[in-house]
Amino acid sequence: MIRTTLLAAALALAGTATPAFAVQADAGAPPTIILVHGAFADGSSWNKVIGTLHAWKLPAVAVQNPLTSLADDVAATRRAIAAAPGKVVLVGHSWGGTVITEAGDDPKVQALVYVAAFAPDVGQSSAQQGEGFPVGPGLTRLQEKDGYLTLPADAIAQDFAPDVMKKAAALLYSTQVPLKASALGEAVTTAAWRSKPSWYVVSRDDRMLSPQLQVATAQRIGAQLQSIGSSHVSLLSHPAQVADSILEAAGVKPAELPLAEQGG
Repeated sequence: MIRTTLLAAALALAGTATPAFAVQADAGAPPTIILVHGAFADGSSWNKVIGTLHAWKLPAVAVQNPLTSLADDVAATRRAIAAAPGKVVLVGHSWGGTVITEAGDDPKVQALVYVAAFAPDVGQSSAQQGEGFPVGPGLTRLQEKDGYLTLPADAIAQDFAPDVMKKAAALLYSTQVPLKASALGEAVTTAAWRSKPSWYVVSRDDRMLSPQLQVATAQRIGAQLQSIGSSHVSLLSHPAQVADSILEAAGVKPAELPLAEQGG
C-alpha cells in the first residue's frame, strides 16, 4: 500500500510544470550555480569546483548530460534551471559551452561562465566554430564506434588531463561518457551570450581545444577573460581559479559572503 501511494505521488509530481522542490528563493539569496560538463566526462568532473563553491555557501548543481545530442543535453540543463529556486549562473566546460549557449536564454539565468569551452553563434555548430583554428593533438586520437566518440586511456593521460594525478586520469578514463559524434554538427538556435554577461576561463596549455580558439571566442562574445596555465580540465587541476570566475559572475564578494569552514 505504501509503495503504491508513493508511486502515485511520484507520477503526479512528474506531471507538474515545476518540480516540487523548486521552492521560491529569498530575494537576497545567492544564485544557484549550475555546472554543465563536457564530452568524455560526467557531472563528477565538477566535484572540486563544487567543494569550493560550497565553502562560499553557494548552492551548486552538476547536470548529468547524456551526450546523445545537443537537444538532449539542453533539455537536461533546462530541467536543472527550472528546479533552481531563484537566479542561476550557468557554467559550461568544453562541449558544455555549446549547451549553455542554447539553454542560457532563460530569464532565470543571470550570467554565463565558459571554461575552455565552445560558444557558437546562432546557426553555428561546435564543429563549425572550430574551423580555421589549430586542431588539438587530443582530438586526433578520438575513437569512434557506432557513431559515438571516446578517448583512449593514453590520450586522457597525455592530452585531456596531463596535469592531474595518474589515479585521477585513470578515473576519468573509467567514467567518461561517450559523445555522439553528430552532436558536434548540431547548430544552436539562440546565443545566450548575446544578452547575458559572460566570463571565459582560458586554458593556456590545452591540448584538446586550442587556446587560440578559446581566446578568440572570449573576445568575440565580449566575455571577461581569465587565463590559467592549465590543461583542458582546469576544473580538476585548478578548481579554485575556475571558481574565482564563477564567484565573480555570481556577484559574490568576500566582504558579503564569508568563506565557510571546510566541512561546514
